[in-house]
Amino acid sequence: MYRLGATQRRTETFQELIKSLVLAPVRKLHRMGEQIPEQEEFWALQDISFEVGQGDVIGIIGRNGAGKSTLLKVLSRIVEPTRGQVLLRGRVASLLEVGTGFHPELTGRENIYLNGSILGMKRREIESKFDEIVSFAEVEKFLDTPVKRYSSGMYVRLAFAVAAHLEPEILIVDEVLAVGDAEFQKKCLGKMREVAQGGSGRTVVFVSHNMAAVHALCKTALMLQKGRLVAIGPVGDIVQRYLAASVEGERNSIEAKRPMGAPVWFRRAEVFSAEAVGRPIRMGDELTLRIHFGADPAIRMPRFGWVLSDSLGTRLVGANNRYQADAPLERPARAGIISCRLGMVPLMPGRYQISLWIGNDAADSHILLDSLQFEVVAHDLWGQAKTPPLGSSALWWPATFEIEHDTQTAPALGG
Repeated sequence: MYRLGATQRRTETFQELIKSLVLAPVRKLHRMGEQIPEQEEFWALQDISFEVGQGDVIGIIGRNGAGKSTLLKVLSRIVEPTRGQVLLRGRVASLLEVGTGFHPELTGRENIYLNGSILGMKRREIESKFDEIVSFAEVEKFLDTPVKRYSSGMYVRLAFAVAAHLEPEILIVDEVLAVGDAEFQKKCLGKMREVAQGGSGRTVVFVSHNMAAVHALCKTALMLQKGRLVAIGPVGDIVQRYLAASVEGERNSIEAKRPMGAPVWFRRAEVFSAEAVGRPIRMGDELTLRIHFGADPAIRMPRFGWVLSDSLGTRLVGANNRYQADAPLERPARAGIISCRLGMVPLMPGRYQISLWIGNDAADSHILLDSLQFEVVAHDLWGQAKTPPLGSSALWWPATFEIEHDTQTAPALGG
């Protein structure tokens, strides 16, 4: 619990403490009759109770402000809980923000040893992992440079390398991996997968907004909402519940406003199936994207594109007309409509989202991320009274299968 508007007192020296005790009666007299302003209480976390076993890999998910980072700070002993207690058994390594636990004046080499010492490791244990850490972080040239001169990318590479390689019993990781580039993120996820699935008995607590990463790394997940624990269970179930809670119904159509200074912009966007009037979109339906746009009179060639993603945010397919030899508009238009027929889309049952962008040949001017959202339900496409289960994959392909006997190598009867 925090008190909003309250100032945090710094730690006093012994001399300041004695002086404060002596002057306390005088200050009390001066404050008599004064009206003390009320301070609003804010519970960042409340009524949370869960247990993580040795070797478990658990993901913590929730919207911004749900209390995820506060919970990790409590688990890492950075913040003392107002009520309740946290019981930890084992050495804990926390990676909550860039450079957690690093001393800016020390070099990269010195900080590796410092972090290892904090984790309770002996010097020979750190030395046995030293080369792996340096190689993973890719900071060989700057190893003897004070880390205060590191870029944020170098900082997080070294911090993650130390936390992952010094083999704590409990590894706590926040959304810091978003700082690194795509190649480093892939490398980190590979290392975390190795830690999580290596059978070493190490426990991992992982917070991320990347649902695909949570789904791939974790076996169990818990969901926070406004500081409270609302669900805990198998990662697939919790991720689907989180995604369903994030979307208040389907958004097959949206209205949009012009961003300041944009030469071309979305006014309205919709995705629909002419076959699905009065019923849900089914496997095998033909989809159409229709875009209503506004444009400055100088725009003669609007460029438009879209990307389709699954419920975990994994990009599946996309298209745009930037490389298409369209004829320019015959006359300047302040508004127009773009229709893009997707055809029979090979989507399996599940929830999907479409990101949109529009611009001209020079640049994109209006982007709507995950703006259109819809659900595809199972359908008996093959006439066999069978439908694929939910979550079996994202795409199906209308492939044809043929089975025939191989008379060349078929075994003899009774063989």
